[in-house]
Amino acid sequence: MYSLLGRAVIKTRWVILAGVLAVFAIGATWGLGVFDEFTDGGYVSQESRSVTDAEAIEDEFGSIGAEVVVLYSSDTLTVDDPAFADAVQSAVADINGIDEVESAASYYETGQEGWVAEDRHATFVPVTLAGASDEERAGVFSGIEQELRDAGDTGDLEVRLGGGAAIFADLNEQVQHDLEIAEMISMPILLLIMILVFGALVAASLPLLIGGMSILGGFAITRVITEFTDVSVFAANVITIIGLGMSIDYSLFVLRRFREELAQGRDKRTAVLNTVATAGRTVMVSGLIIVLSMGGLLLVDVPFLHGIAYGVMSAVGVAMLAALVALPAVLYLLGGNVDKGRLPWRRNAAPKTDTGFWHGLAAGVMRRPVLVLLPVLAFMALLASPMLDMQFGGVDERDMPEDAESRVVTETIAADFPGGDEETFQVMAVGDPAAAAEVQSELEALDFVDGVRPAAEPTADAMLFEVLYDLDPFSADARGLIEDARAIEVDGADLYVTGGASDRVDMLDAIGEGLPYMLGYIVIVTMVVLFLAFGSVLLPIKAVLMNAVSLGAALGIVVWIFQEGHLSDLLGFTPSGYIDPSNLLLMIALLFALATDYEVFLLSRVREEWDRGADNRTAVLRGMQSTGSIITAAAAILIVVVGAFAFSGITFMKMIGLGMAVAILLDATVVRMLLVPATMRLLGRANWWVPGPLGRLYAKYGIKESDEAPAAEERTPVKV
Repeated sequence: MYSLLGRAVIKTRWVILAGVLAVFAIGATWGLGVFDEFTDGGYVSQESRSVTDAEAIEDEFGSIGAEVVVLYSSDTLTVDDPAFADAVQSAVADINGIDEVESAASYYETGQEGWVAEDRHATFVPVTLAGASDEERAGVFSGIEQELRDAGDTGDLEVRLGGGAAIFADLNEQVQHDLEIAEMISMPILLLIMILVFGALVAASLPLLIGGMSILGGFAITRVITEFTDVSVFAANVITIIGLGMSIDYSLFVLRRFREELAQGRDKRTAVLNTVATAGRTVMVSGLIIVLSMGGLLLVDVPFLHGIAYGVMSAVGVAMLAALVALPAVLYLLGGNVDKGRLPWRRNAAPKTDTGFWHGLAAGVMRRPVLVLLPVLAFMALLASPMLDMQFGGVDERDMPEDAESRVVTETIAADFPGGDEETFQVMAVGDPAAAAEVQSELEALDFVDGVRPAAEPTADAMLFEVLYDLDPFSADARGLIEDARAIEVDGADLYVTGGASDRVDMLDAIGEGLPYMLGYIVIVTMVVLFLAFGSVLLPIKAVLMNAVSLGAALGIVVWIFQEGHLSDLLGFTPSGYIDPSNLLLMIALLFALATDYEVFLLSRVREEWDRGADNRTAVLRGMQSTGSIITAAAAILIVVVGAFAFSGITFMKMIGLGMAVAILLDATVVRMLLVPATMRLLGRANWWVPGPLGRLYAKYGIKESDEAPAAEERTPVKV
């Protein structure tokens, strides 16, 4: 298979190069338009009760919430001053004249004292936008944002915009800003690492070019996907992180192997063919595991995760194809010129496999595997221990930068307006009007309820109530209150509940239902692909266990920092005391796949040595020495890429970036340097054991470098 692929790449190299240029052109023009197609992604399914109940209430009463809140304030004037009143009333008149606005009202028309700050120096105007969905209304807001700011003759009043639509607009703007910052931070560091790794400018530049191609290609494919489903705006960050990181990692291994082949005296054709057959196979195995693992997110009914999964699958798919096809074609064209711009103190020599730092480290570990294994596992368990107190919450204004206007408006209303910090949810009773009073009594009797009031004029057969409560909206008590309200049964009335913690109840239910399937799927996919790659039963099991160790330690650190608030001042975020479960699932899928990535890189070389006749110990030592430096470089590169997002202004993106950086660091050091050689020494030849039927399956369908099954498959395990 790989020999055919290598020959096809060489034969069609100019066609491939034209395709690369086309990907750059399409991605840099049409593909970047995906930013206009992103949505908030949705944290609950459209079939969830919170959504269907909200739709039923909107059908009966119209939109019950304002998508935009315009906050007017003055340091000198109060709402009772004519100048303040005239300014706000003229603004409301202009806002109601905007075609895309369904309604806007102020304190002066309604007399709502809750819309006036306690010091009377501010008031807000709720604005309802036209549109059949949150996504449509977010699009409407982006088109009229400036009109809302400029409405009326507000004079010296300060005008600020808040509400759901404004928060989404601020998030979108912050995402694009974060991408620019991440690129400014990471690109110079990446180039420096490349130069240090390869010692030549041409070789150092190729992974960055492949990385750019992967990002742009991922954006283009994701834009196609947005025609069929919603994709979260945060997919842009994840596409950039994973697309750039994996394409550079893959390019590193392909380039390293190609230069090794040249250093051993092979011509460029043979070098390309051998590179595709070895490093190309490794890239394919790694890419398949990541793409298939991300499919596990589709088993959890949280739309936010689906869109990001599609984006990551697109970016990694492009990265894999680029490393398998585009990069070998470019290398064939370059030949020995890949080392142009060589640093004067560097020379390109065939690497040694029987001596060196990594060989010595692995040898030391394998001499005393148990003495290494037990303390390291205890250390990783200690890092993972904060997970025992993990609390699930959600995303709110605290995830935004402190100076984000929509966050400032939300916090100002909560702090300065009467009842601004009260939480509410809505209940619609449909049916016998006489039953409405009983519904209200049942709601008032619920624990933690502070009051129940009509939220709209009743219709012929429906009454809408607003339930007030004073609880942390992310707390278990708040979720329990929603469940208690949903459980109310009154003869002659059907109840519909939305708002408050209702969406979080449904999201946690969806995650609880889908998580076992997601984890099972990822584990099975990983084990199957690793078995097909290495023809071993125990190595895939060991890989899954090692992944769980590094993942648990990384998530424990994430909880310690982002839930408990340690280092919050240093990192610049506001701790909420919770971890958003949807982002946690995203991290689990990504980190599990990325941890397997380095396992594949290492075991591919170990398997090569085993197939050449080396014993288990020698194969591991040579594999460690051959891949140690390049895995370290690849990990450093990926840490730089994902770590750059620790500077994001959005807390959960900061969490993902920092969490992934920590996980990669632990996996590439503690796990790969210590745990893997220790466990492989303890397992001995059993590492390569495979029962007869599975051996025949591997011989027929295994992902091998050649179509011939290697002779090493005939070995049998011995007692260890």
